[in-house]
Amino acid sequence: MTQAPDLAPPPTLEVRGGRKNFGAVHALRGVDLVARAGEVTALVGDNGAGKSTMIKCVAGIYAFDAGEVLFEGEQTHISAPADANALGIEVVYQDLALCDNLDIVHNMFLGRELKNGFRLDESAMETRAAEVLASLSVRTVRSIRQHVASLSGGQRQTVAIARAVLWNSKLVILDEPTAALGVAQTEQVLQLVRRLADAGLAVVLVSHNMNDVFEVADSINVLYLGQTAAQVRTKDTSRMEVIELITSGSAGMPPGTVAPRMSPDAPDRAATPVISDASTTTNGSTSA
Repeated sequence: MTQAPDLAPPPTLEVRGGRKNFGAVHALRGVDLVARAGEVTALVGDNGAGKSTMIKCVAGIYAFDAGEVLFEGEQTHISAPADANALGIEVVYQDLALCDNLDIVHNMFLGRELKNGFRLDESAMETRAAEVLASLSVRTVRSIRQHVASLSGGQRQTVAIARAVLWNSKLVILDEPTAALGVAQTEQVLQLVRRLADAGLAVVLVSHNMNDVFEVADSINVLYLGQTAAQVRTKDTSRMEVIELITSGSAGMPPGTVAPRMSPDAPDRAATPVISDASTTTNGSTSA
């Protein structure tokens, strides 16, 4: 009997065995990540696990020294932010990179302004900004012409996320989007994160907050000392198992080993000893 072909689309992003060194410091020592369209993939790990380095490599700020990157099933090489943008990868960093003295429209088009001849096409930018905010069901902003300085933390995060999806992005990476937000604003942002995935985008959520992760994530990728401990389906795991992976790199395994893949989403890799040395375990030596 002939086996039916697998008609499932390839993941939007797949990283296999990614490595990144900064001199003698091995920031990433074999990371794997699968992010699928229509899903939120949480990227978690302790400080110094390599989360920031990982997303900067995907964003093109750094280039992986080794490993493979596949985007929509095609092997690619991301060596600059322009490469990532061309693929449809957008990153919303924790500092948001918004200009307080500009209004929402000008922040959303900052550096990519639409022009009509030698003049800015204010009407076209305003129309597109309003359409994107409406598509994300954003109703908390009084006017798209109000200055960012007058917005709350949750509204600022909303503007930054809307800017990321304005450019027909396929993958949006959110770095700690609920950090320093109140309860109501956090819920507002998490609902927006879920709507991004429901709209068909692949979303990577970097977070330390397990409540946020388990509320919106479809899968959880755990980094431990620069390696991927496991990528698991949220419905198939528990908070305690994820915390154990974060703190020890294993879930019910002998200390000092990295757990094999607990999800079919990522390629299998044999359990690998974790060699602890000062250059990779201190927060000052490797990125978070």
